[in-house]
Amino acid sequence: MEWVTADLLTWTPEPGAYDLVLVAYLHLPEAEMAKVLAAAAASVAPGGTFLLIGHDVTNLTEGVGGPQEPSILHTPERVAGALGDLRVDRAERVRRPVVVEGEQREAVDTLVRAVRG
Repeated sequence: MEWVTADLLTWTPEPGAYDLVLVAYLHLPEAEMAKVLAAAAASVAPGGTFLLIGHDVTNLTEGVGGPQEPSILHTPERVAGALGDLRVDRAERVRRPVVVEGEQREAVDTLVRAVRG
């Protein structure tokens, strides 16, 4: 198993090199995020999986926590549309329980799972 830690704005992963590519709670301006998602998708190996979880834009009005800047928040459609030739198996909003000041609340996240056939 190999873990890579890198600056995603400057690092170019090897195409088709990874069985699993995980993007977790990464929030960037749209142009930068599109570049990162394209590179991440291209780096998924045949039979490999891409996963993204991050704060959804609806979290601003329907959830709690997370960044408060709408332009850096995700939507299932925008993420799925940036994945090139990967087959998207799941692209949806999911609710996640959180505790805020001792009270049970929910956050809304974008969850996308895609594979390379």
